[in-house]
Amino acid sequence: MGKTTEISWTDSTFNPWIGCQHVSPGCDHCYAEAMMDARYGRVQWGPRGERKRTSIDYWQQPLRWAKPTANPTRPRVFCASLADWLDNQVPPQWRSDLAGLIDATPQLDWLLLTKRIEQFNRLAPWSRSFVPSNVWIGVTCESQDYFDRRYRLLHEIKAIKFISYEPALGPLRLGKARPDWVICGGESGPGARLMQPQWARALRDECRAAGAAFFMKQMTGKAPIPADLMVRQFPKRRALKQG
Repeated sequence: MGKTTEISWTDSTFNPWIGCQHVSPGCDHCYAEAMMDARYGRVQWGPRGERKRTSIDYWQQPLRWAKPTANPTRPRVFCASLADWLDNQVPPQWRSDLAGLIDATPQLDWLLLTKRIEQFNRLAPWSRSFVPSNVWIGVTCESQDYFDRRYRLLHEIKAIKFISYEPALGPLRLGKARPDWVICGGESGPGARLMQPQWARALRDECRAAGAAFFMKQMTGKAPIPADLMVRQFPKRRALKQG
């Protein structure tokens, strides 16, 4: 399997369905909404918008990606780049089908990112104490406030835990938190809000001290990444720690 997406921290994306709604300031300039609603008219965004499941043929792609290759690296699949896998507007059967697909592809590492981690107990197809070994659970934390809210719930889950600090809208400190991985990125697109480079540098240093992998995705507006910030690390695959 080769790389099939421009997103630098994953090899591929898979969207079991399309559609979402805003839940926090990080959603204000949502690229998925701009693409799937405003540009292509595929779905209507928002609480009254319909979530649309992708095609049967599209759902076969991960099965093809999971076929053995000579590449020793496990492919990473970012799930739901155009949706949220814990969206409560989605029929429960769709999430069950996704869990079945994940179980059928143990050769892939599935990266499940959400802004709705508070829905995990009610909607996730697994318990906090058991998540398949090929599933990484992440939360978007665009500011300290949302990090404090969301990581408090994430850290209880027995899985590789990651933070998407994107779009970075204010400084963020880990404190005593110990995620396995932190992805850092400034906003891009029209009206992009500024990420101060010192926010990224301070977080990079804190990750180093905490033993967390740090991945610098992009600066605001996709400006060149300063040489000292060009750090692109990945977590050890099965680092199941709590904290």
